[in-house]
This record gives sequence, structure tokens and C-alpha cells, in this order.
Amino acid sequence: MYDCYLIIMSIYFCFGDLMSASRVIAWFVWVIASVFYAYQYVLRVMPNIMMDDITSQFHIDATVFGQFSGIYYLGYSLMHLPIGIMLDRFGPRKVMTVCILLPVIGLLPLILADQWIYPLIGRALIGIGSSAAILGTFKIIRMSFKEQYFSRMLSFSVMIGLIGAVYGGGPVSYLSHTLGHKIVIEIFIAVGLVLACITYFIVPEEKPTYHSSVLANVKTVFSNKKVMLLCFFSGLMLGPLEGFSDVWGSGFLKHVYGLESSVTNYLPSMIFIGMCFGSPVLSLIAEKTG
Repeated sequence: MYDCYLIIMSIYFCFGDLMSASRVIAWFVWVIASVFYAYQYVLRVMPNIMMDDITSQFHIDATVFGQFSGIYYLGYSLMHLPIGIMLDRFGPRKVMTVCILLPVIGLLPLILADQWIYPLIGRALIGIGSSAAILGTFKIIRMSFKEQYFSRMLSFSVMIGLIGAVYGGGPVSYLSHTLGHKIVIEIFIAVGLVLACITYFIVPEEKPTYHSSVLANVKTVFSNKKVMLLCFFSGLMLGPLEGFSDVWGSGFLKHVYGLESSVTNYLPSMIFIGMCFGSPVLSLIAEKTG
């Protein structure tokens, strides 16, 4: 709660001139998009916390579990481009609603299925749906706020999302040990359904944007050396986060250093804490220095 208070106060001081009644809906839509970003982050780190429960439930080893974790990123990465195009063509309301429902469907095999293939398919669906979180946030910020506030709003969205990643460790681990991992998954399913309903009724419609040639625009991006180099180096920075913190951090610390589960579930979250508070600071530096 204290972290949420800090975020609200920071936003107020940064955007005090925008806090008028006419902007309440825009702010609420932004909050919904940011909550979805946090929600998918919790689902992303969830296997890290429930590794022992999942492996024992489906009788799999660490190699198969690694495939289960990795297939998320396969769906997540491959769907960025198609979902970005769909957000332009169909608007964030429909696309984001469907993409919130995909992780809900993807969670069902973990509590209903007996065969391992179904959780694998479900994990891919979670990855596909999650890719709309940050892209939808981009789109909503562009729709609702002036260009000069884009980087600041995005940094606060990332901050909210990473708080979801931080608190997706300890509390989820505690609830899993107290209530059982299946009950926790059912809670996530219920939260996803509520979030999808709110998104459908709150996010406004937008006139579709039709490009003369989607392939030509994609070719323009891929032929830009500066953009591709930036993506390459950003990918190298993102790898340790997504490979270690999201999935293997807890198991690695437990196996190599013999730490307790409560500690190993929390320690990888320190990376997210650094990103959480570094995001708005770097945004401010970027605005000042270009």
C-alpha cells in the first residue's frame, strides 16, 4: 500500500495540471491498462514460485518444466507484431479484452487437465495474451495523453507492472502454501475475468487505422539499422531478467546456495525493485538530456 501511495503522489506532482474532471476517464483507462500489465507480470513469474507444485502434479522433470516456461516467451515474442497491427486496426477495447481472456483460458489446464500437453498450450496462450499488455498501454497513452507526457506515463505503467512482479513472489508463495496452488490459480482466473469485463466497458472505441501496406511498414522498421541495433542491445539486457528472475531464479538459489523457499522466492524480486524505481528516473533523465 505504501508503494501505491508513493506512485499516486509521484504522478500527482508530475501531472498536477492534468488532474481535471474531464481527464478522469482517461486516467482510469490508463490505470486499467497498467493493472493488466501488472497482472500478466504476476502470471509470468508464477511458475517460478509454483515450480515444485507443478512438477509434482504432472510428474515432470526440470527439463520439461523449462520447456513449459520457455513456450510462454515463444508466444509472447512472436505475437508482438500481429497484436500491434490489430491494435491499430480494431482498437484497444476489443483486442485487449480478448487478450486478457487468453491468459484466463491458459490457466485452466493447470487445475483441470491430466495430460501435460494442455498446460503447454495454455502457457503459450498466456504468452500471447500477455504481449498485448505493454502494447495496449502504449496505445492507450497515445490516445489519452499528450505526446510530451508519453515517456513519463509509460515509466509509471512499468513501475506498476514491476510492483506486480515484486509482490508476485512472497504473497503468491504464501497463499500457495496456505491455500494450495490450485486455489491461487482460481483466484487469478477470477481476477482476469473481472479485468476483462472492466476493460470491455471502460476502454473507449477508436476509429481503426488502416495502413496502405502493412508489409511495407514492417520492412521499413527492419531495414532501419539504428532500430535493429537498439532492439538487439535491449534484448541482451532483457535476457537476464526474463531468463533468471522470471523462471529460474528461485530454483537456482535454492539448489546452489541451499536457501529456504521464502528467501529464494523474494531475492529475484530485487531485480524488479531496481527496475521499478529506475524506470521513472531514467524517463526523467531522457527528457532532460534527449
